[in-house]
Amino acid sequence: MMVLENSPDEFTVRFHEYATRGILYPHIEGGPLLEFASKGRVLYLFDRSGPYGIPSGEASVIVHPLLKTWELTPEREERLFPNGVSSVEGSGKVLEVQRGFLIVQARITLVIGILENTMPKVLAGEWIKFSSESPIHGFVVTEGANKL
Repeated sequence: MMVLENSPDEFTVRFHEYATRGILYPHIEGGPLLEFASKGRVLYLFDRSGPYGIPSGEASVIVHPLLKTWELTPEREERLFPNGVSSVEGSGKVLEVQRGFLIVQARITLVIGILENTMPKVLAGEWIKFSSESPIHGFVVTEGANKL
C-alpha cells in the first residue's frame, strides 16, 4: 500500500497551490465533517486540518478524494457530481501526475490520491472519467501554508 502523506501539514505545504476557493458552512463544534461549496457544488469533506475548529466563511481547501475507478475519455467537459455522502464522480483534465497523485481539473481542482502500488497510465493533458472512494479528505489552507 502506498503512503500518501507524512502529516497533514506536509500535505498542505506540498499541494497548497491546488487549493480551491469556496465557502465553509457552519458545522457541529468538534465535528470532523466540513460542508464546502465551490463553483456550484457542495461537498462533504473529512476535515484533515484538526482539531476540528475551522471557522465558517470563505476558505481555500485542498480537496483530496481517493481514486476508486478511472478511464480515459474523449469527452472534453469538466464535470463533478457528489455520488454519496462524501464521494464524487466526474470527468476532467489531468493537470499533473505525481507519484501517488493525479491533479485533475473537474470544475474544481482535485488532488486525487492513488492507493494502489501501480499508477494509472495517464499523462498530463489527457482527460479522464473517475469516481472516488468515501470519504473525501479536506485540508484547509491557512496563511503561510506554503512553508513548514
